[in-house]
Amino acid sequence: MPRGRTRHLVAIGALLLVLPAGGCATSVADLPVVGVPADAPARPKEVRAYPAVHDMPQDRPETAMDTAERNKVANELIATRDRQAAAAAAATASNPAAK
Repeated sequence: MPRGRTRHLVAIGALLLVLPAGGCATSVADLPVVGVPADAPARPKEVRAYPAVHDMPQDRPETAMDTAERNKVANELIATRDRQAAAAAAATASNPAAK
């Protein structure tokens, strides 16, 4: 076996042996040599529970928009878009160097 290939296999083997042990390691901040910086806030005495990510929010008291309200808002947005496009076209027409 070539020498370079042996080195690669040894490195891969060492990596495979070290990776599972890394999961058992403590936090770096807990190590006595590294420690926590002097200006770091104190750790909380109690560990907080994780947020309930699977709980669904309560129903809203107000109802969603009906079709007429959605159409009205959509038409207002379309009109605003058209006004802005016309204003931008007018601005570029009056100043051809802005293109």
